[in-house]
Amino acid sequence: MSDPTFRCSFDIVAEQYERARPEYADEAVDWLVARLGLGPGSRVLDLAAGTGKLTRQLVRRGLDVVAVEPGDEMRAVLERVLPEVAALAGTAEAIPLPNASVDAVTAGQAFHWFEREPALAEMARVVRPGGGLALLWNAWDPADPVLGPINALLDAHRPPVVTEGSLVDTWRTGAFGPLEELRARQSRRMSADHLVEWAMSTSGMINASPAEREAIVAEIRRVAGPGECEVAIRTDGLVARRTNQLSDGSSGMRATSS
Repeated sequence: MSDPTFRCSFDIVAEQYERARPEYADEAVDWLVARLGLGPGSRVLDLAAGTGKLTRQLVRRGLDVVAVEPGDEMRAVLERVLPEVAALAGTAEAIPLPNASVDAVTAGQAFHWFEREPALAEMARVVRPGGGLALLWNAWDPADPVLGPINALLDAHRPPVVTEGSLVDTWRTGAFGPLEELRARQSRRMSADHLVEWAMSTSGMINASPAEREAIVAEIRRVAGPGECEVAIRTDGLVARRTNQLSDGSSGMRATSS
C-alpha cells in the first residue's frame, strides 16, 4: 500500500496520535535490540517515525537514532518531543541517508504503508554489512474483550494493506535473510476517552465518513463503559539480518510468544 491519500493522512491527527497511541511493549523493543546485536552508540534509522513513539524507546536504550518521516505535522511533533534526535523529511522509498550509514533500520506501525520492493532496496542500501531490519506493530488484539470489538468496527473502514501475517507468508528478498517473529503483550488501563482518541488516530477513522465516525465513537463508549478498563495490547515484531546472498524462497521464520 503506497497511496499517499492514506499513508500521509496521519498529519491531520498528529497531536491525537502523540497523545493516544501507546508505546510498544518494552519486551519487544528489548528483543529487537538484542536480536540485531545493537548496543550503546549503535546508529539506527527509525523509518516513518511518526511522532517518535518507537524513536524515544530506542533513544532510552542508548542508541544513536536518526528519524525519517514524510509527514510535516507528524515530524513537527517528533522534533518538539525529541529535540535531541535528528528528524529528516523522507520516505521509505527514498531514504535521505548515505549508503551503509546505519547499523539497523526500524519501522513501527509503518511497513504496511510502504511500496515493499523499493523500500526494502532502500533499507538494504543504508544498512551496513551485518546490520538488520526490525518491524513492529501494536495491534487491537481480537482476543481482548474491549479492543476486539473495536478492532472489528475499525476493520471495515481500513484500506487494504500488507499485514504482518501476510508479510510473513510472502517474505521473499535477497537483501534480508529469514524473518524471526515475536508476539508480546502489555497491559494498560485506558478510559473510553483515551480509546476514542486512539481510534481517531487510525486510518479507519480518518477515512470514515462523519456519520460512520459518530457511530463508531458511540460503540467504543458503550463497549468501554464508564471509568477505566484494563486492555491487553499486542505488539507484533519481526527482525531480519542484512545478507548479500539471494533468498532461497523460504521464510525460515522462528517464532516466540509471551
